[in-house]
Amino acid sequence: MTDIIGLVLPFFGVIFLGYGVARIRKLPIDALGWMNTFIIYVALPCLFFQLLSKTPVEKLTEWSFIAASVLSTYIVFAVVFAIAVLREKGDLAVPTIQGLAAAYGNIGYMGPGIALLAFGEAAAVPVALVFCFENIMHFAIAPLMMALNGNDNRGAGAVALDVVKKIAFHPFIIATAIGVAAAVLQWKPPVAVASMIEILARAAAPCALFAMGVTLAMRPLKRVPVELTYILPAKLILHPALCYFLMQAMGDFDPIWVASAVLLASLPTATNVFVIGQQYGVWVERASASILISTMISVFTVTGLLYALKSGLLPL
Repeated sequence: MTDIIGLVLPFFGVIFLGYGVARIRKLPIDALGWMNTFIIYVALPCLFFQLLSKTPVEKLTEWSFIAASVLSTYIVFAVVFAIAVLREKGDLAVPTIQGLAAAYGNIGYMGPGIALLAFGEAAAVPVALVFCFENIMHFAIAPLMMALNGNDNRGAGAVALDVVKKIAFHPFIIATAIGVAAAVLQWKPPVAVASMIEILARAAAPCALFAMGVTLAMRPLKRVPVELTYILPAKLILHPALCYFLMQAMGDFDPIWVASAVLLASLPTATNVFVIGQQYGVWVERASASILISTMISVFTVTGLLYALKSGLLPL
């Protein structure tokens, strides 16, 4: 257990360091713009490319693994969405954001860093696959449900085109595609370029975690939404449990792949949920609260899960 705490506390420590610094300095949220640009468009794409370009091609087509991961996420979204629809009496916009708060984990900023720390470079491919295919689902669900609810006045063609653009031009997905192509062609970048990619990839995790802490500090908690009584258990307990069950039921996967997928499923609500809520003017402050509170509680739930995975309490 001491080893697990030693692994997790520095990881979450960087988040809370960013939170503390932001609370002391109290800069406007716009001050974070260039750091987010560096993380999203440079550092994390370099990390995904670097890891995938070295991967044997046959490991990149584990469709059963992808199906198990995406299905577990979709079921959690559907369950919370259904509960919220009953509470909201037919409205689809608020239930959509609540469903995303329960199903959309912080697999971009937190996922690669904690999975690679916990399980080594063998976790790189499952993390990239989970990230790409789950983001494709999330990018499609939000505009589709908002259009059905009437919050998006564009035509069906415009909505579909927007979804395709978000998927095709997301920097993480572009980097993943280039990394897969490099693996297929067995292409290696020149030494100088490879060294630069290495430097940028190493900066990805600490910068992403620090920026996440700053973002949380700039959206202070005003009140605890009652909806978190079902959103938090769904995100932090049901999601990883369901992912674990489906991984066992749908294939005979590498234990590190299973552990990586379950770990990613256990991560707290993604900051993108706030961004989506803000984009449509729906459940904005409560989305911020769900991110902050789920992140704080996940210090304990993620630690416990890692102990269960590492100690064999959860057989892989």
